[in-house]
Amino acid sequence: MPSVFEDAIATLLSPIADLLENPKVSEIMINGPHEIFVEQSGLVYKTENKFRGEEELLSAFRAVAQSVGRTIDDDNPRLDARLPNGSRIHVVLPPMARKGTTVAIRKFSEEKLTLTDLINFGSLSKDGARFLDICIHLGKNVLVSGGTGSGKTTMLNVLGSRIPSTQRLLIIEDAAELQINTEHVVNFETRKADAQKGFKEVTIRELVISAMRLRPDRIIVGEVRGEEALDLVQVMGTGHDGSMGTVHANNPLEACTRLETLCLMGDIKIPPDAIRKMVGSALQIVVQCSRYHDGGRRTSHISEILGVDNNGNYVSRDIFKWVQTGKTPEGKYIGEMMPCNYVPSFFEDIVTNKLPFPKSKFLRKTPSKDQAA
Repeated sequence: MPSVFEDAIATLLSPIADLLENPKVSEIMINGPHEIFVEQSGLVYKTENKFRGEEELLSAFRAVAQSVGRTIDDDNPRLDARLPNGSRIHVVLPPMARKGTTVAIRKFSEEKLTLTDLINFGSLSKDGARFLDICIHLGKNVLVSGGTGSGKTTMLNVLGSRIPSTQRLLIIEDAAELQINTEHVVNFETRKADAQKGFKEVTIRELVISAMRLRPDRIIVGEVRGEEALDLVQVMGTGHDGSMGTVHANNPLEACTRLETLCLMGDIKIPPDAIRKMVGSALQIVVQCSRYHDGGRRTSHISEILGVDNNGNYVSRDIFKWVQTGKTPEGKYIGEMMPCNYVPSFFEDIVTNKLPFPKSKFLRKTPSKDQAA
């Protein structure tokens, strides 16, 4: 049964109760008490929902913060937390938030998706999905790249769930979101400092060090946002094949540059050109997730990273790429994921392991003369 405290929170959040309960709503965005938007099917809509005023809105999220052992006030005007049901919230208080208390609630989904689901949603082609499955099987290091809300976490969940059950997986996250369905998995989550309780901060970097000492086969860093990027790169380059992470970037080459920049954020004494070579040699596959203007989330690129050239530039080759071919009267994009006429450098690994994926799958079919006519 819900506690009295949980009942009180439910009452305080009653102005958005219908949005919280609506399974079609994936995110709720509150821009002050009188302006509430939702994301539904990839598109953002304004709702009629409102709080009576700033005091009611602030009281609601102070109670939410208290429910997860956190504080939000003038001394702590930002809150980043995970609710007991898995939903993530971020809150910013006035005067930093000019319209009033501003909140984003990314709702937790209990649905565990598969590669087949991504194919059915139009996010991946069958060949693209099969190729990614092979990459996981062969233990290729994978970086999932994309913007906010592009489907990075979903993709990482799906790919992580394809890791063989005989391997030990350690997952490290700032706020636990991943729901990877595999047999041997250990989850770590960072901790914020709390002076009132005497808690010291525990960072992703510290958890990566612990993970390295716990006999992992693979390590996943849920979202790389700071100097822990260097730890992920070192993990990928020191025998933990098949490790993964996500990063905010708009294309595969930018993902490499972004990871390099994050590596340099810490107090390290490694030259930038050495960092670039480390990133180029550690990364093997970049999966680019994109959110399109029609609301669709698609895998726009599956690319191989081939290190750096003599000029110090990253070398990336697209293996599969989503190409738009039209648009429906309703505004939905028409397109498909196509091969890019590039055979990955590790194709011999596919052949040696007798994995059913012929070279022709990487080659774009040329229309016959009759078709062209």
